[in-house]
Amino acid sequence: MTDYRGIILTVGGRLMNRWGIDLGGTKVEGVVLDPDGNILVRNRIATEADQGYSHILGRISSLVEKLERDVGPRAARIGIGTPGAVEPVSGHMKNCNTTCLNGRPLASDLASLLGVQVEIANDADCFALAEATWGAGKGFKTVFGVIMGTGVGGGIVVQGELLEGPNGICGEWGHMTLYPDGNPCYCGRRGCVETYISGPAVERHHRAQTGASLSLAQISARAETDESCDKTIRWMCGNFGRAVAQVINIVDPQAVILGGGAGQVPYLRTWGIQAVENHVFNDSLNTVFLPPALGDSAGVIGAARLAG
Repeated sequence: MTDYRGIILTVGGRLMNRWGIDLGGTKVEGVVLDPDGNILVRNRIATEADQGYSHILGRISSLVEKLERDVGPRAARIGIGTPGAVEPVSGHMKNCNTTCLNGRPLASDLASLLGVQVEIANDADCFALAEATWGAGKGFKTVFGVIMGTGVGGGIVVQGELLEGPNGICGEWGHMTLYPDGNPCYCGRRGCVETYISGPAVERHHRAQTGASLSLAQISARAETDESCDKTIRWMCGNFGRAVAQVINIVDPQAVILGGGAGQVPYLRTWGIQAVENHVFNDSLNTVFLPPALGDSAGVIGAARLAG
């Protein structure tokens, strides 16, 4: 079993387990790690987000109760990874693609419902924290964890801790402006990185250029033999390089971990990195680019890491 060691919590000298919940649009996943960081139990249930905010709270409570039946009394503090962020001033959720969460005091509501202290972070932050602590980024002082999938997000970890700011948007590189007056974005702006390198964005571009409706995986698989697919992947990698170079120019991380379905396109590690080097403000690119090590467990493990 994989060993996820980190800070050890104690109560009255007794070592405590870490509890984490990953709240997704379709599933809620929970994990309990023992004091040495081993996974004791991991469970999933459907989110059923279409039934609204109160129902989602109930689903989280049900999962915590299920974990409690499996491993004993719940921890005094539980980490929650969410598909959005907490507005630091109001404490309410924002930028959630599960839109019924937006404007809601999720942390305080869950704390009251569960009877525990709740620590919340964006799911991309949880991914970055897990990979930097126990995964591919372990041992690096600064790590930029990238999520490229249906959307584009990320988190920045410095010396084992998430970098946070007064706006609650640290790591939101998916909404940097890549091209002024570029593609429209759901956020209301134009030219966002997400509209060029997310999976759906690349598929839309390919369809507009060729008329062919292919998945990103199909486009990538055909890039060596199909000129149109080759052009699409090179377009994606060029935009990836331009976007990531902006982050590197500001943060200069030692390692970049590429997560998410779109992040697994193999050409990002060749053509994409070459494009980063073309745009970074240095004569050479010394940042290490790595695939994630924790698989689909990273989000929930990172949530548990929030708890201590």
